[in-house]
Amino acid sequence: MEVSGLDSDGRQFKNAGEMWREQIGEEGEGEGEQQQPKKTQWYREGISYWEGVEASVDGVLGGFGTVNEADINGSEAFLQTLLSDRFPNAGKNQHLVALGEAILAYFDIIGSCSFSDDCGSGIGRITKNLLIRYFNEVDLLEPVSHFLDAARESLAPENHVVSDMHKAVNFFCVPLQEFTPDTGKYDVIWVQWCIGHLTDDDFVSFFKRAKVGLKPGGLFVLKENIARTGFVLDKQDRSITRSDLYFKELFSRCGLHVYKSKDQKGLPEELFAVKMYALTTEMPKRVHKTRSKVQANRPCIIK
Repeated sequence: MEVSGLDSDGRQFKNAGEMWREQIGEEGEGEGEQQQPKKTQWYREGISYWEGVEASVDGVLGGFGTVNEADINGSEAFLQTLLSDRFPNAGKNQHLVALGEAILAYFDIIGSCSFSDDCGSGIGRITKNLLIRYFNEVDLLEPVSHFLDAARESLAPENHVVSDMHKAVNFFCVPLQEFTPDTGKYDVIWVQWCIGHLTDDDFVSFFKRAKVGLKPGGLFVLKENIARTGFVLDKQDRSITRSDLYFKELFSRCGLHVYKSKDQKGLPEELFAVKMYALTTEMPKRVHKTRSKVQANRPCIIK
């Protein structure tokens, strides 16, 4: 990846490869702790950071719990557009299933790079406030056990008033880089504020594995912080904020295509920009423009 970047101490890197070699060694050297001790340590330190964070909205949002409403409203507007386009029978005779993956939050204050993230479904914030209202079944994936316990309690039928037709079903305590969904199970796999913990190779590997979990016509929604250019490495929680160009190069490696994208509005200016991507495995349809026959046969002035 030929994009320059910097870390939370202000150190500059010529490209992403240089940064990843320093942080985790050479990717592709082999699997397992013995072959890649630095990579294992990268993930251990990321989980360890979040194990010390309070299981609350303010905790998982890094002290920016006030952005919750704007985040949910932005996500809901984007989701409504996708459902209208892709699942017009939703709510009628179509049973929708979602994987609320990485509904974890990490915000970065520009300059100081203080992220907060809950690497998976977090405490069920997005499932409770958004996904469970639109999907009949939602599964949650979260590697930090006390976050998942909080999500399970929050989404229990006795603590959350939802229809019997809309419920959280499974709670997986598994990190993204180790998760493979059941084949053809989900209409939407929602990944928010957690993919920054994955190395580039694990990012690609995850989406390639997760593609099998989509139903025909299903899609991924990825909502993430966006660096202005290149990338920003947070050394404290072991995560990377990528630029739009960086993401699109990785999407290409995954065999995914951007169906729609939208910028999140209403967040404090001191935070990174946030962008939503709807991704499909289908090649976007090309619109062939043809000249109007009326226009083509219109008389011209001879000069």
